[in-house]
This record gives sequence, C-alpha cells and structure tokens, in this order.
Amino acid sequence: MREPARREDRRPYGGRDARDDRGARDRGARDRGARDRGQVAIEFVGTVPLILLLVAAVWECVLIGYAFSLAGNAADEAARAGAVHGGAACDAAAREHIGEAWDLQVVCQESGDIYQAKVRLSIPVLHPALNFGEIDGTGGAALEKEAE
Repeated sequence: MREPARREDRRPYGGRDARDDRGARDRGARDRGARDRGQVAIEFVGTVPLILLLVAAVWECVLIGYAFSLAGNAADEAARAGAVHGGAACDAAAREHIGEAWDLQVVCQESGDIYQAKVRLSIPVLHPALNFGEIDGTGGAALEKEAE
C-alpha cells in the first residue's frame, strides 16, 4: 500500500506556504520604497527651473503682444485727435493710456488729406521697465476740413 501524501507535498511552491512568499514580497516592496524615498523631491527640484523658464517665455510673448496692441491703439487715437484738434492733441492722445515705462515716442504729421501718427514703444523684457528693441504702430485719419 501507498502512503498518503504528506501535507507539505500538497502545498504549492515546493512545500512552502503561500503566506511565507507574500511576506517576502512585502518586504521587497518596503525595501524598494525606502531606496526611492527622495525620488519625487529630486524630480520636482529638477523640473521647477524648466517650468519657470516656460512661464517666463509665455509671459514675454504676452508682453510683446500687448505692446503691439498698445502701439496700434495709441497711433489710432493720436491720428483721430490730431485730425480734429492739431499736433498738440495728437501727442497728448497717444500718451493718455501708455505709462512712462514703455518709453513712448510719437510723430504726428499731415500727409495730403490724411493726418498720420506714428508711435514707437520699447519691447519689454519680462517687465516694461526692461526692454530690447522697439515696436512701431501707425494710424491715420481723414483731416477735418472747416466749412468755408
């Protein structure tokens, strides 16, 4: 007669209990977690300068776009005011909504039946007080002729 199989032989993993294996896996995961403890902090510190550089580049693009908008609007308002009231009003209208940091330059002149205004602003670098280069805006309006 055959002997009945021993209890150890009926267990998977060569007679070891599955609970013993799970405990070993948990210990390995804990050891690996201890080795990677500062990984997230190091990755965060490494990516922060890149994120800040991207934010600065986007901000610079916004400032340049805003400068184009300001220059065009100032030139249009200056031309309209100059066509109606003359040269002094042209300069004052151009400077009305633009701060000193933009280093505004205005040239107003008549050209036939049109009053032209040319506005030049400094291109800002991260802040309007710092700049590189210039942006031009031009505007024109029909001269208002007085009835004769």
